[in-house]
Amino acid sequence: MDRAPARSHGFVTEGVVTTNGTVKWFDAYRGYEFIQQEDGSKDAFVHVTAAEQAGLSTLRKGQKVSYKFTTGKNGESAASNLAVND
Repeated sequence: MDRAPARSHGFVTEGVVTTNGTVKWFDAYRGYEFIQQEDGSKDAFVHVTAAEQAGLSTLRKGQKVSYKFTTGKNGESAASNLAVND
């Protein structure tokens, strides 16, 4: 059974929605950043480990990225599977 996309924005790949956005800011000291979603929805939280898993040491403010939402350790939604679009 295919999973229906949780959001109407982005594009669907194998039943999972990939979302696009722009890095709003990054705090290397604290190890997290926020992505402003392309459709204006609530900003997406990104932990530095998600960037590292994508082979990135950091994200730059203004950088265009695509990502998927997953449930974090605290039960909150977080961006993962990051890919740089620029």
